[in-house]
Amino acid sequence: MGSELKRLAVIILTGLAGWAASPAAAQMPDGGRVTAPSLENVDPGRFSESPADVAYAAYQRGYYLTALRLATPLAEAGNPASQTLVAEIYSRGLGVKPDIAKAMEWYEKASERNVPEATFQLAMILLDGGPEIRDRERAYTLMKKAADQGHRLAQFNYAQMAIARIPGQRGYAEAVPYLEKAATAGLPEAQYAMAQVRTEGLDGKSINGKEAREWLEKAAQQGFDTAQIELGTWLVDHSGTAAGQAEGFGWLMRAASAGNPAAQNRVAKLYRAGVGVEPDRIQAAKWYLRARRAGLIDPIMEDQLDGMTEEEIRLATLDANRLN
Repeated sequence: MGSELKRLAVIILTGLAGWAASPAAAQMPDGGRVTAPSLENVDPGRFSESPADVAYAAYQRGYYLTALRLATPLAEAGNPASQTLVAEIYSRGLGVKPDIAKAMEWYEKASERNVPEATFQLAMILLDGGPEIRDRERAYTLMKKAADQGHRLAQFNYAQMAIARIPGQRGYAEAVPYLEKAATAGLPEAQYAMAQVRTEGLDGKSINGKEAREWLEKAAQQGFDTAQIELGTWLVDHSGTAAGQAEGFGWLMRAASAGNPAAQNRVAKLYRAGVGVEPDRIQAAKWYLRARRAGLIDPIMEDQLDGMTEEEIRLATLDANRLN
């Protein structure tokens, strides 16, 4: 079970998701920013009528100072959704200087009023906010609270934390139900993790290839490039039909077109071999050149480049440049 634990850790313990430092973005007329909002599971209907709904609308449009000005008095009056909104603005530095202390204060108040997003964000700050405020034990408790309230990112992150904290099979027994809830709620990272759980039977249940494939396809359909690569590779290598190989090539091409170097190299090799697609030396070189710019070096494709004419290299390079 130890090697399986390490395998799933590699698969899903790639960094907790959902909390970001203040982003750089263009200024709006009132000093707000055009960064996309990140509030999740905060029901606008929980705001009272105007001006709270106006504050939320301003936030959605990127007028963050206006949103802060409207939401602050409501937050001070105890409105939990407004408290979450104010905390989000201070946490991410949206139109104002980032202030984690203020953000934590408002997230705390909203969490006490059972706003899942506030509880989740407070847990993330306690995990990643620096040694002076880090509190992993409380973060674990808060993450579970938000997960039990149905917050899908909290469910995914709590599952990872449980696997890391609870030894062996007990960790999986605790984690997998939360992973499955997050996957069912549409989180692609969780869908991919569930595909691995069902492929390996890591939760002590029988291996279920059909369910694993379904989860993998769902993650791939949402643009999760790791799932696209795994699904595409499986179809190319194991489908046994030209149609299946062509489908696999299509999934790999989607990941390659989105900029994944590993997928770009695999697409290059498929063009080289004519598997799932008509063979094309120029296309093979183009996609490999793209992967190589990202630092991926493949001896097989290097040999292919060595055997190409200057004109072929020129055309491939022009095509590769057009991908930028």
